[in-house]
Amino acid sequence: MTTPLRSAPAPLWRRVLPHLLAVLFFLALASVYFAPILFENQTLAQHDIVQFQGGSHEAAQFREATGEEALWTNSMFSGMPTYLISTRFPGDLSIYLHKLFTLDLPAVVANLFLALVCGYALGLALGLSPLLSAVGAVALGFTSYNLIILAAGHNTKSLALAYAPLVLAGLLVTFRRNKWLGAALFTLGLAMNIRSNHLQITYYLLLLVLVFGVVELVFAFKEKRLPAFFQRTALLAVGAVLAAGVSFGRLYTTLEYGKYSIRGRSELTTPPPSAPGQPVSQEPVDGGSGLNREYAFSYSYGIGETATLLIPNFYGGASQMKLSENSATGKALVAAGVPPVQLADYLAQMPTYWGDQPITSGPVYVGAVVFFLFVLGLMVADRRTRIWLLVGTLLSVVLAWGKNFETFNYLMFDLFPGYNKFRAVSMALVIAQLAMPVLAVLALARVLRGRPGFAPAGPAAPISSHPSLAALAGRPLDDADTTYLKKHVLRALAITAGLCVLAFLAGLVSDFAAPIDAQLQQGGFPLEAIRADRASLLNADVLRSLLFVALAGGVLWFFLQRKLSVGMAAALVGLLTLVDLWGVDKRYLNDANFQRETVAEQFVPSPVDQQILQDKDLDYRVLNMANPFNDAQTSYFHKSIGGYHGAKLRRYQDLIERQISPQLQRIYTENRPDAAPVLNMLNTRYLITPPAEKQPAQAIHNPGALGNAWYVAQVQSVQNPDQEIQALTTLDPATTAVVDASKFPGLKASYPTEGSSIALTKYTPNALTYRTTAGQDGLVVFSEIYYADGWQAYLDGKPVPHLRADYVLRAMPVPAGTHTIQFKFEPTAYALGNTVSLVSSVLLILVLLGALYYAFRGRPAEEQGELVAG
Repeated sequence: MTTPLRSAPAPLWRRVLPHLLAVLFFLALASVYFAPILFENQTLAQHDIVQFQGGSHEAAQFREATGEEALWTNSMFSGMPTYLISTRFPGDLSIYLHKLFTLDLPAVVANLFLALVCGYALGLALGLSPLLSAVGAVALGFTSYNLIILAAGHNTKSLALAYAPLVLAGLLVTFRRNKWLGAALFTLGLAMNIRSNHLQITYYLLLLVLVFGVVELVFAFKEKRLPAFFQRTALLAVGAVLAAGVSFGRLYTTLEYGKYSIRGRSELTTPPPSAPGQPVSQEPVDGGSGLNREYAFSYSYGIGETATLLIPNFYGGASQMKLSENSATGKALVAAGVPPVQLADYLAQMPTYWGDQPITSGPVYVGAVVFFLFVLGLMVADRRTRIWLLVGTLLSVVLAWGKNFETFNYLMFDLFPGYNKFRAVSMALVIAQLAMPVLAVLALARVLRGRPGFAPAGPAAPISSHPSLAALAGRPLDDADTTYLKKHVLRALAITAGLCVLAFLAGLVSDFAAPIDAQLQQGGFPLEAIRADRASLLNADVLRSLLFVALAGGVLWFFLQRKLSVGMAAALVGLLTLVDLWGVDKRYLNDANFQRETVAEQFVPSPVDQQILQDKDLDYRVLNMANPFNDAQTSYFHKSIGGYHGAKLRRYQDLIERQISPQLQRIYTENRPDAAPVLNMLNTRYLITPPAEKQPAQAIHNPGALGNAWYVAQVQSVQNPDQEIQALTTLDPATTAVVDASKFPGLKASYPTEGSSIALTKYTPNALTYRTTAGQDGLVVFSEIYYADGWQAYLDGKPVPHLRADYVLRAMPVPAGTHTIQFKFEPTAYALGNTVSLVSSVLLILVLLGALYYAFRGRPAEEQGELVAG
């Protein structure tokens, strides 16, 4: 018996060429979508990026001037670590890998390009052809949420999502093909996903990985493959540790900060007032170890809103959408006398959304074509794979429902590790937007994997199935597999089209009323018109989705009828997917989102800013009363009492809710800038008033600001945090300090202050220097935020302990005489984390080099898992 000769492998260039063409195709898509950035010298107007620039400006200036990292900033919320604002870790070398993968393209262009490339890598890991992998990449990359978050400025979230398919690719290769190459790919993907610094996306991704692991474990048990399963799981666990190690500095400092942020446990046992100026409830509450449940679930996807996966405008799209002059609202506004010159501006931001969320930038739409193929995949894809992806999708949807499905989600929030650290649970739909396109492209591959042929005629074959008669009739015979596929294509068409019809019927019985309508009615807005437009938006998208489903189903049917080639069918489905998603994406990120002005040019100091900046003192604070705690614009120019960040210090949030907000009410009602002792102890020298009808914004000097530090005569001892913050209501911070004696015992009740003085002589974000003179031992309070893990006090160069006073400030006993006091921010977490990141980065690079060598040696795969079998 002779051994058949193996065909010689194709030349390297021929094997590489399809992948190179795919990358060039993705580059072209990203370039066309973001042409204003690449070819017209414009920038994308991103709200959160503007806020980031404001909040990180002090740290960026310090880095540029000194080459060092400002690990603390006073520009937001009176002072906080920069770990989650703008901290770089030189030991993390993965930044160079990121630049390589993104070709160093501009940020948002790079994000979309990267999402497409990683989606393509996932397709290849599934064993798909380059063409089908490209179709899958388009389905993954152009999901509406990817572009919506870029329009909002959530760049880190976008990056984490872009790298997610790479993690899944490594996971699948590990379990279905080669464990060594798969583990290396998984480690790379997870390392890059984590370094994107959006832990909520990483958390949801790992939930999908966990679902995969559970399903794989069940099948391994049934098939008696447990040793191989645990071996591969252990390999991935090592890879996960290495991936986390690359970003260890970022993770470690975030973990440390989390204890003190609003993600950590509250020390207070009473809830905040329901509104500024209202008394605090005396009912005890469980402090918890994460976010407040109501806050975490404030952005919950409506149960009916899940229909947006198939019909984007089922609930009206975004909170503010553009309507045409021919819309019902446009006609109503014209009839109401709105001048034509103002009509376009009115119609540009119409309240079309009528769903459950308080505000939304747009729906999560995976595409009508993808949804149809997903349904088909539930029928024809490999059982192991479809169970994993279906369970992941269902979990995603249920988690996104949040407070609308309390039974499950409150249990998750209370019991599942880490889940209570995140808010905006609607974001859980990112799991579905990963899982559904994967199953969709597997379904497409299952249909296209081979051309149907003639079936042999059995003795009992019906006349209609006889090959000769079929040939005479001009049509070839369907084999069993083709018949099977045709049946399921029709079923998937019927189910998906049926869902569209149900959506249309739901619209017939809906009132299209939104919570905002009560407010609109008070302003005389034509409610019936906007509700008619909401209905029109729904109906138009029902027809749109039906059209794309019918076209995609038609392509598959014509292929199964032998009217189209494999390549042509795949290309047509890919084109339909692109056109479908591109059209919806452009509703939320289009030419109107681009501007000539750069982000830096948006920070032009106002006359009020210029007035305040004339004050050249080293350190004082400013409160912008217009929108203090959702504004980082002020932080760009000043050390702000407010700011914009999703993880403020917990104690500072307590101070805002229970003291600062009520005292701001007093300033308004009494018209006295010095009527807020808490603002005085925070050294609030200027208050910026919002512009009134005939009055521009003004900078009001606060004569009550206490300066950078001061000696106090009295210590008011309390026994717990509740008493501590309540004491601030009647405190005179100029003379008395409130101290929690249960944590900082040993202070005297009174101190002499005669002849004592203290002044700030040098300021940097990481270090403060004071010069003090006192005739007797005293107690100094500093208008700086207390943070135990990092700030170290020095007296004449020697480390000394310091304590917390007035709930959030630093204080320190100072002996008589003339002394130099220094505070230096020297967190050990940063130094240790940076070292571990460097070691892990080097190991990751070695692993990748080893994987490349292993791959190019051409070793055969250990397993060739079939993912598209029925």
